[in-house]
Amino acid sequence: MEKKNSGTVGVKEIARLANVSIGTVDRVLNNRVGVSEKTKAKILKIIEELDYQPNIFARRLASKKKLRFATLIPQVSDETKYWAAPLNGIQQAASEIKDFGIEVIPFFFDQNNRASFLESTAKIIPQDFDGILMAPMFEEESIVFIQQCNDRKIPLVFINSDIPGYNNLCYIGPNLYQSGFLSAHIANYLTPASKKILIVNISKEIDLHHHLLRKEEGFRNYFEQNGSKNQLTKIDIQQTDYPHIEQKLSQQLAKDQYNVVFVTNSRVATVAKYFEEHKIEGIKLIGYDFLEDNIHYLKNKTIDFLICQKPQEQGYRGLMSLYYHLVLHANIEKEQFMPIDIITKENYQYYSN
Repeated sequence: MEKKNSGTVGVKEIARLANVSIGTVDRVLNNRVGVSEKTKAKILKIIEELDYQPNIFARRLASKKKLRFATLIPQVSDETKYWAAPLNGIQQAASEIKDFGIEVIPFFFDQNNRASFLESTAKIIPQDFDGILMAPMFEEESIVFIQQCNDRKIPLVFINSDIPGYNNLCYIGPNLYQSGFLSAHIANYLTPASKKILIVNISKEIDLHHHLLRKEEGFRNYFEQNGSKNQLTKIDIQQTDYPHIEQKLSQQLAKDQYNVVFVTNSRVATVAKYFEEHKIEGIKLIGYDFLEDNIHYLKNKTIDFLICQKPQEQGYRGLMSLYYHLVLHANIEKEQFMPIDIITKENYQYYSN
């Protein structure tokens, strides 16, 4: 019984990764019969990759040393529920590793207010955390914080957006440039040559949100590289309440007629709402993220395509990477790109976020 308790959480994680029962993992660990060679090889490979040691739980308890991880992501807001998904992933991982004496303390900021980001980082730095998961949304402020953590030798995991060139443990999230590039490829299929495409950025801090600009860069470069004659126009909407977005879209659509609208973040539902209220037809709409409001408009055929990149898994894998690194001493892959999934009315029911 004592031996079983010493490895229960680790066995649970191996079972999850191998998609087998805990009992199957236990049989392999104890070299008992009843497991196919294929399944056994799969489990042994995972054990090797994790550098799993059955008595690690007992060693952690004996050391009486607790590890403290901080997470720093945007708070969930009425404007977008996107950050509920990474938070769910973080909470799932936190519940799985708590028995190792690991405490996870969440910090949040308003993604429309960089001052709130600075306030949270100022709270984190004095507390000497053992590892930090963060969404480096404001580039300049994030770099200052990253350098402070590097000076203290605190391992950092980035999710959702990356800032290359700094000494972080890993990045888990979309390839932002390729995400924009793929969106342009879709738009190109939807629009024959010489058609008009509108790029819509909706964010109070657009110039600081490098992840939006990176998507836009990929989108534009697709057309440049393919010699397209499509005309690209961009509007930046920096007041994110619906009445203001409604006003800006009305002004822009009064100026010209567009064949495709590409929204660079999860606020595509707001544009879809405008389309339905104003009975806008004949414009294809592309945006981001598998959220309830977005799915509603996808089912109504107001949104044509959603680009999704598993935000819940980003949060989960981000926290587990700190655990693997600091507890299991495993090697962590520096860049872990999420798949770029294309969701439509026809396949959304089969998609897992």
